[in-house]
Amino acid sequence: NYLGVGSWQRRGRLPCWFWQLCSFLKESLENLEQFAIDVILDRRKGMRAAMLRCVLFGLSGVYRQVINLRLFLYRNRILREHNLGCMVISIGNLTVGGTGKTPVVELFAKALQKGGRRVAILSRGYKSVKSPVQQRLKSRLTGKTIQAPPRVVSDGRELLLDSKTAGDEPFMLASNLRDVAVIVDKDRVKAGSFAISELGADTLLLDDGLQYLKLRHRLDIVLIDRYAPFGNEYMLPRGTLREPPGNLRRASYIFITKCDGGSNEELVKRIRKYNRTAEIIECRHRPLYLENMLTRKREPLDYLEGKYIGTVSGIAIPESFENGLRSLGANVEVVRRYADHHRYTEKEIIDFINRCLHRDLDCIVTTEKDCVRFPHLQRTDVPIYFLRVEIEIISGHETWDACINRICQPRPLVPAGRFF
Repeated sequence: NYLGVGSWQRRGRLPCWFWQLCSFLKESLENLEQFAIDVILDRRKGMRAAMLRCVLFGLSGVYRQVINLRLFLYRNRILREHNLGCMVISIGNLTVGGTGKTPVVELFAKALQKGGRRVAILSRGYKSVKSPVQQRLKSRLTGKTIQAPPRVVSDGRELLLDSKTAGDEPFMLASNLRDVAVIVDKDRVKAGSFAISELGADTLLLDDGLQYLKLRHRLDIVLIDRYAPFGNEYMLPRGTLREPPGNLRRASYIFITKCDGGSNEELVKRIRKYNRTAEIIECRHRPLYLENMLTRKREPLDYLEGKYIGTVSGIAIPESFENGLRSLGANVEVVRRYADHHRYTEKEIIDFINRCLHRDLDCIVTTEKDCVRFPHLQRTDVPIYFLRVEIEIISGHETWDACINRICQPRPLVPAGRFF
């Protein structure tokens, strides 16, 4: 039971004030998280924000040294990486969120599966439900780590977990991919071993795996946002960089995401200062259609032309999503933003629906990633749609084809397993 103390079975046994306290603490933590993000991105002004930025700047220097030390230890084999004896491809970025990584993972999984590979996606399941509190406390008090098996979101045939247990991104990947396993575990060496031995996988995709050095990568795919290639240029916690830009030298292939057809010459010049050999591919997030969350009816993109809509999202860069809807002809009248990976309550969505109803809006639009975190509602007075998008390569098609052929050929021998 991964739901722990918060499971529905236990909920009825605890007093009402307990759940009110939990709700208050959750809201307070999210507000604190949003405040910290606003300070980091220079959205907050005033003396308090300025002082906090000074403190964070000092801490970022310490963080940089820790990151460099960790890389040094792995590079000199003082800390040993694990080799699972199969193709391991990392897809990640130097910054915290916002590069559009999940659609790129989906693109790779589909191409490799089509090329004859048996693919398993390994994710840490950010903000997925943890193991029960009692189990974690017992482990800490006794010093004995309980080795729970990895959480299998999909075995390649069917969905086995919900979005709350799996995490929104792994659940979304599992929902959209057939014949591809999706496994969640913080220890991706353990998850990879499970995928190979139990599911017959021969190719592992590490979702957000650039910083996961414990498992040896054969290829490192690094994503760079065209509009904020290195975040706000500061290291965590003052900025959004997980690693110094110079560590881009580890990349085998670099994807410039969110391209709009304009020239990326200046960005490519800067990339070449850090990595002179990696192949560069330019791509964009192409919207496909709208899907009604209740009826599952799909609408073409021109459905938004001239519509007055509300948007609700809990993603790293909501402005990109909202501007994309405006470019499709929608009039975005009401906007509600939450922290990244926010799990919505029924009250929050009902309140937003009522607000949109009061403004006489035509519909509500959210992202596909947010959709899996919505509560199930039967309200039809204001239809709610999610926007389905996919990655489209606009420059570097030959490089992309060569990358996939490099991974898929020669085809590996079929190992024992139950993948197909």
